[in-house]
Amino acid sequence: MIALRQVALQRGTQTLLDNADLTLPSGVKTGIIGANGAGKSSLFKLLLGELGPDQGDVELSGGQRIAHMAQEVDTLDRPIIDYVLDGDIDLRQAQADLQAARDAGNPHREAELHGLIETLDGYRAESRAAQLLVGLGFGQADLTRPLSSFSGGWRMRVNLARTLFMPSDLLLLDEPTNHLDLDALLWLEQWLTRYPGTLLLISHDRDFLDAVCDHIVHMHHQTLELYRGNYSRFERTRAEKLALQQAEAAKQQARREEIERFITRFKAKATKAKQAQSRVKMLERMEDIAVAHVDSPFHFTLPAADKTSHPLLVLDQATLGYRSEAGDVAQLDKVNLTLLPGSRIGLLGPNGAGKSTLIKSLTGELDLLEGKRVPGEHLAIGYFAQHQLEGLDVATTPFVHVQRLSPTASDQDIRNFLGGFGFRGDDAFGQVGSFSGGEKARLALALVAWQKPNLLLLDEPTNHLDLEMREALTQALASFEGTVILVSHDRHLLRATVDEFWRVADHRVEPFDGDLDDYRAWLKARLEESRRDSRNEKSERQGQQAGGDNRDARKAARKAAAELREKLRPLKKERDQAEKAMEREQAALAKLEETLADPALYTDEARKTELTDALARQADIMTRLNDAEAQWLAAEEALESMEAELQASENA
Repeated sequence: MIALRQVALQRGTQTLLDNADLTLPSGVKTGIIGANGAGKSSLFKLLLGELGPDQGDVELSGGQRIAHMAQEVDTLDRPIIDYVLDGDIDLRQAQADLQAARDAGNPHREAELHGLIETLDGYRAESRAAQLLVGLGFGQADLTRPLSSFSGGWRMRVNLARTLFMPSDLLLLDEPTNHLDLDALLWLEQWLTRYPGTLLLISHDRDFLDAVCDHIVHMHHQTLELYRGNYSRFERTRAEKLALQQAEAAKQQARREEIERFITRFKAKATKAKQAQSRVKMLERMEDIAVAHVDSPFHFTLPAADKTSHPLLVLDQATLGYRSEAGDVAQLDKVNLTLLPGSRIGLLGPNGAGKSTLIKSLTGELDLLEGKRVPGEHLAIGYFAQHQLEGLDVATTPFVHVQRLSPTASDQDIRNFLGGFGFRGDDAFGQVGSFSGGEKARLALALVAWQKPNLLLLDEPTNHLDLEMREALTQALASFEGTVILVSHDRHLLRATVDEFWRVADHRVEPFDGDLDDYRAWLKARLEESRRDSRNEKSERQGQQAGGDNRDARKAARKAAAELREKLRPLKKERDQAEKAMEREQAALAKLEETLADPALYTDEARKTELTDALARQADIMTRLNDAEAQWLAAEEALESMEAELQASENA
């Protein structure tokens, strides 16, 4: 259990917590949300004992093993698989003691240590470490490369793998998805849903929070407010609370009308394409959650250029990649695409397939290796990528950055514009060198928006942005009237802002006929095909080595297959029971939401108790539904894995 009682915490002149209370039982998966600077990372330092409270008590149940990702990486000469294995200190110590016992010729001590290593699951340690690294996007050939040979973002992935490898009862993760692509994020999501301990997760990715967390802690106004359920449930509950506060009623209604107009406009443009229909549903959902963000400090639009071209940009028979002294390195071949005004495209594809290369080629930052790039007469590109944060002038201010772009703009226009991105009052004149990553990202986006592009090229724009800024960006992008090409691991942003997907994979760029759920299924099938090819290759090698009479091997395979079939039965039963539980809870939720849809329930003072009870029942049902879904998913994945193993065994 984790308990904070009447805790106060101050950093410098800023009060982060004031008489804050929080109790979390063991085994929960909790998302920690709040604006940048609210104190989320400081809360982790409190739990780790790196900070002491200025007032109150912080208690953790005894004997908890805590895993937390270190910010500094010092053993750069280690192969990455060894660096990950080093995360299990007890195992490494046992292995060192075993070697010492061998050197000393002490067989009794050797036997003891072999037993200890078995208890620590040490004989599967290297395989487990490799699975973590491969899941996070590394290839088999990368595992023996030294950490120093990887870039900063990839080192963070290695650090994450090491943290996940550590034996732990409490796992603290601070923005683990920042350096991941969508494929690695989906893998991490599944890993965390199966994690058996207590998880505290700082993240600004709403879909990630939805999939992983069963509780949300909202840090605001120096307090810690606990909500049961995932992030979507938090939004609904918070929206309902705000709806009951009469002081916010007029502001909420104005925002609701704005979203309704926005939905009406884009519904008329939607095609029958699957992703376009998904976007319409997402826009309708945005209406429901808008009031949960009514007090957001971020409100801005993305104005488009007054003129446009038809088409905006064409790539013809293009080969995309890099030039080097060793020769050209091609990543994408025979790329033919035409960007039309109003197109909204999301790029999907495995890490390293060439998504960023495509965007840089569209901007003209990378020259084509072959083919033609034909820009339209009125093409105006707005380009955002993480490396642009490094190009900001750290010695000056947000105000000066904008003023340099438009020397004739009035001071008030610049200040009003920057205010929508959170730079209000004196913040517009703060030195960029002292800004956090999130503040720099907001400024870089503001500079893109100020230039009124008609083609927006965005490469992971949400890294370092908190949830409120992400929601403001989502709304601004969704109503942007120009063309958008977006690379992002934020699925909420993709669903709300793009009408079609392009898949970048296997050296090709081609339309993807489907939505994000279809892409997830494609990834899963691709991974299974890769595993099957690997198993077949291994089987072929073993067959060539074995030769002769394989009767014993076939007999052993049949026995293993029979054992696997026996193990399938309880898993199928568990899956079916979870599916029935999901159906029951979904039916109960649908019935209850009919009651909650009654507007009078929120305005009639005499029905206040009924409303409170209904909301409490809704939260309970959502929790049970989430539990059932997690149980079903775990059983289904175990079944799929075992059935694939059975199939491979029967084919052997």
